Amino acid sequence: MSSKRVTIYDLAKELGISASYISRALNDHPSINEKVKETVKKKALELNYKHNSHAANLRQGSSKIIGVIVPHINQSFFSEAIAGMEEACFENNHSLIISQSHESFKQECKAIETLIHQNVDCILISVSAETKSAAHLETIKENNIELIQFDRYIDDLDSYKVSNDNEEVSYHVVKNLIKEGYKKIAFIGGPEHLTIFKSRKAGYLKAIKGTKLIIPYNFIVEDALSKEKAIETATELLTLPEPPDAFFTVSDHQSLGILQVADAIGIKVPEQLGIFGFANEDFTEIIKPALSSVDQKGKELGKRAANLYFEKILKGEGDLSTSKKEIVKSEIIIRRSSVRASNY
Repeated sequence: MSSKRVTIYDLAKELGISASYISRALNDHPSINEKVKETVKKKALELNYKHNSHAANLRQGSSKIIGVIVPHINQSFFSEAIAGMEEACFENNHSLIISQSHESFKQECKAIETLIHQNVDCILISVSAETKSAAHLETIKENNIELIQFDRYIDDLDSYKVSNDNEEVSYHVVKNLIKEGYKKIAFIGGPEHLTIFKSRKAGYLKAIKGTKLIIPYNFIVEDALSKEKAIETATELLTLPEPPDAFFTVSDHQSLGILQVADAIGIKVPEQLGIFGFANEDFTEIIKPALSSVDQKGKELGKRAANLYFEKILKGEGDLSTSKKEIVKSEIIIRRSSVRASNY
């Protein structure tokens, strides 16, 4: 038995009528009488014909497919964002293709190229740590594909952007650490060319500036996004004669690395060292001590990003003259790692 897929032309040959006539019958075109429609559909069932909806959608000028590119699918924030996008796609009869860049600019470019070849209608992207320019993102628009950036974005590129209140929430995190009595708060950041990491640092600096605390310049570390770099940084800072008594990080993975260093050298968290992360990864609740973090509302953010396409771009609803930047409010989650023992 042949494994070749049955096409509309096979049906036409079997029934002795044209392929275009078959197509109209299968799509319940009013010009085709009911008896012919019934005969065509019966033959299609008999031959196990499957309608090629992708090809049909393309003929109508749409693939009904959205692509998403994230740095890592195994991080809670991004998996939650994807879940929100899938929900929006399901509600709007679209499919979602998921790609990851693994923080590589080269892999991000390759993913974009692949999605363009897949004829997707829209690409949602959170750019990699290596991404510094927008030229490869411009190629998306040049191919008449809609572009929406979320979480991490290139600021000077004209596109819709959905992100969190990064500066504001970071300010409140640091104010909370100060309130707990921590006075030498270090900051471990990400690539400063990306707006979200600049904003988190700005919130940290704003909170410090409003106090009389003096923070040594080497307590503010840029571009240490990986757990490995955070471990290296924490080892260096915590072995100083006057080490930090708290860390605010832009990622929970950094905070996990710091917690491991503290444990290895006998520093008690939170009594001697406060730690506050970002993203509210799944592990933050189960490690000891449980890690304070910022919940970015990933599912809501992902759904909001996808719905920008469905509502504002595809359906043309809402005021398109308004700002192209949307903000999803974060939530501060206080756990054991940032609360002094006497206050817990």
